[in-house]
Amino acid sequence: MQQIVCMKWGNRYSSDYVNRLYFSIQKFTKRKTKLICFTDNPNKINKNVLCKPIPKISLPNHMQNSPWKKLAIWQFPLSPLCGDVLFLDLDLVITGDLDRFFDYEKDKFCVIENWTQLGSGIGNTSCFKFPVGKHKDIYDKFQSSPQYYFKKYRIEQVYISKNISTQIFWPKNWCQSFKHNLLPSWPKRIWKKASLPQETSIVAFTGKPDPDEALNGIWPVPKNQFYKKIYKQLRAPDWLKDNWKI
Repeated sequence: MQQIVCMKWGNRYSSDYVNRLYFSIQKFTKRKTKLICFTDNPNKINKNVLCKPIPKISLPNHMQNSPWKKLAIWQFPLSPLCGDVLFLDLDLVITGDLDRFFDYEKDKFCVIENWTQLGSGIGNTSCFKFPVGKHKDIYDKFQSSPQYYFKKYRIEQVYISKNISTQIFWPKNWCQSFKHNLLPSWPKRIWKKASLPQETSIVAFTGKPDPDEALNGIWPVPKNQFYKKIYKQLRAPDWLKDNWKI
């Protein structure tokens, strides 16, 4: 059975995000696929999602709610994970076939090439596949000195990319950024919706807006930066309405 993992902690994302991810996975896989959610609050998550406590990881206070917590799933052994596992962030929308992610470069760490660092060898861990146990040093080494590795790399995905020399990037069109790839430039985005390439299976909503905000045509801005409302505008695309729902 194919295994897909997500993590949910704190209050930024509700149980709806996990449930929408679950239904999207069922829609875009033809093989038996299990969603495992490591979470501190399984309340209201669909009963077909296997909920597990967040694996133990030692983090300084300032890193407790940061993406560095995702390193917890690299430890070995970690039940029930085995074989090649696909990790998906909650703030993304599935729009196409997921089975091919499991067929691509088996037993290898595969990740998105980070859209803002093209050519630098840095991955974006919104969507990645890893062979369980093969790179357990990612967790072990970090746990030996969390503060040291934070100061050295600052960002969890930079740490991973710099410590797995065999990383492979997904084909370019498989994973797209809503803001960096799909959203029309200003001022076209006022009247033109973000288009979706035919080959795209994952659309990541890094930062803001989140999928539910984009669905309502909202791009939040800080109160003290109200002037950004001039160019932070968007129209909800039809593909988002069709694929991000329960």
